[in-house]
Amino acid sequence: MLYTRKGDNGTTKTFGCDQRISKSSIIAEALGSLDEINSFLGLCKVKARKEKLLIGKVEVNQIVHDIQKNLFIVQAELAGASMSIDEEKLKEIEDIVDTIEKELPPIKSFFISGGTELASLFDIARTISRRAERRVIAVADEGKVEIKPSTKAYLNRLSSVLYALARLSNFRAGITEESPDYK
Repeated sequence: MLYTRKGDNGTTKTFGCDQRISKSSIIAEALGSLDEINSFLGLCKVKARKEKLLIGKVEVNQIVHDIQKNLFIVQAELAGASMSIDEEKLKEIEDIVDTIEKELPPIKSFFISGGTELASLFDIARTISRRAERRVIAVADEGKVEIKPSTKAYLNRLSSVLYALARLSNFRAGITEESPDYK
């Protein structure tokens, strides 16, 4: 059944918690933001698969799929499960960024989003991931749920890998990044 009616009064519950919490709570907001970025990454994954974008021999859609799986781990940790992003997963995402950066021209300024459709989608995903990161950090700052340092670092790198993927999408399509002129 897709509904239980238990949340009709504006409450929900998290993993391993017997009491219900408000859907407007800081934890519910963070979980919702993580769900939002995960769902949007589904769109990025489909588009990357259609474009057959590769990093080395690895399909970008598979990289995005792995990120989505990792976001479920972050959600579980946030909800109170005894799991978190380990250092190996953090290293994997850093390696992806490092590999992409070797192919791209160095960053000298901010860039105006756009170019290819996929680059634009990755840019939107980057901003959603930043919001999710802020929401998770707010929960950690509140002190009711411990968020491991490697999980916080992973969320910080997530926006970096999405930015790198946006830049790579444009670069491979031959689109020159445009800096704002501030005029």
